[in-house]
Amino acid sequence: MALGSSLLATLLLAFTVAANPVLVRDGKVSLPLARRTNSTGLLNVLQRDQARATSLKARAQAKLQGRSSGSIEATNQAEDYVVSVGIGSPPTYYSLLVDTGSSNTWVGAGQSYVQTSTSVDTGDSVSVSYGSGSFSGTEYTDTVTLGSLTITQQSIGVASQAQGFSGVDGIIGIGPVDLTEDTVDGENEVPTVTDNLYSQGQISENLVAVSFAPTTSESDNNGELTFGGTDSSKYTGSINYVSLTSTSPASEYWGIDESITYGSETILSETAGIVDTGTTLVLIASNAYDKYKKAVDGTEDETTGLLRISSSNYDSLSNLDFNIGGTTYSLTPNAQIWPRSLNSAIGGSSGDIYLVVNDIGTPSGEGLDFINGYTFLERYYSVFDTGNSRIGFATTSYTDSTSN
Repeated sequence: MALGSSLLATLLLAFTVAANPVLVRDGKVSLPLARRTNSTGLLNVLQRDQARATSLKARAQAKLQGRSSGSIEATNQAEDYVVSVGIGSPPTYYSLLVDTGSSNTWVGAGQSYVQTSTSVDTGDSVSVSYGSGSFSGTEYTDTVTLGSLTITQQSIGVASQAQGFSGVDGIIGIGPVDLTEDTVDGENEVPTVTDNLYSQGQISENLVAVSFAPTTSESDNNGELTFGGTDSSKYTGSINYVSLTSTSPASEYWGIDESITYGSETILSETAGIVDTGTTLVLIASNAYDKYKKAVDGTEDETTGLLRISSSNYDSLSNLDFNIGGTTYSLTPNAQIWPRSLNSAIGGSSGDIYLVVNDIGTPSGEGLDFINGYTFLERYYSVFDTGNSRIGFATTSYTDSTSN
């Protein structure tokens, strides 16, 4: 999320809680997600994503070197998931960004924290910088409600100051627990919400699954977040799992190994990168991006920062194939373009065609050479399986959709 008055007047795309009922069954809970578009000005999605990528790398490299980076991954509120989370008893409900790239849960960016009989002030300070946003305050432990499930003594950051967040109350972090290291004074790590759901017997598996679909409207109830299991009604075929990468710095996050081909050409040999709900686009290493740009005959658009192609070039696009663990996941030509009905939301022209694949900003070989962001995840069901150190993907009814 941007800082300063000039960037606070940007387009904010987020996910808000849908009106669908919460589903609880078989040791899991499914919470609805929806998309809200608040068109308040021009948003440079590419700049936000590249800033997040830079911060993700810096934070991980600093941790590996045994030093504090002063920042954790930048939260890109161009495209985010938001879920309603109850805190306290009786619970007050907060709209929290769901972030696979961070692991602290905190409130106070919007609605203030309401103390109840279950609120315990630990007296420890908590501080997290997200590159283009930050919060600091005090750690509490409290009861957390997700649907009909409750967690006791969950670590909650209560912000005394927060910058860079608009229209949300904070973050629920579902990344690896190691990302909480050194964020709370006096504590090495604090368990994530998912960890505590599992350890307290509320869910049967220590995992989170994410489902949502492409949308062409500014408000669409099109998503679901499931703790503790998967929802077979949201995907087709079977879920294919792949082990997390051992290559750093991608290994600090939800990292995997993959190669990418366009048509018959390999544009990125197998390397490590991450799967990230907080990144809007698909970002690839600079050398791979150059190959892709040439192959699609794209032109960098000065206004949006995205690649722009002609209608005739769109007609001749090939699939962009992500080869992960022996399975190929294709972005069809339609999946490679920004929804044309939402061109104005990014400052683009209504008649133009913009691509969602772009440059991560660094060459391959740095250990975090791609980010499969929202525009990849909207085409595939994804499972973030902490208990088995793996990520799973499955096709959905939207994988080959031509909605864009």
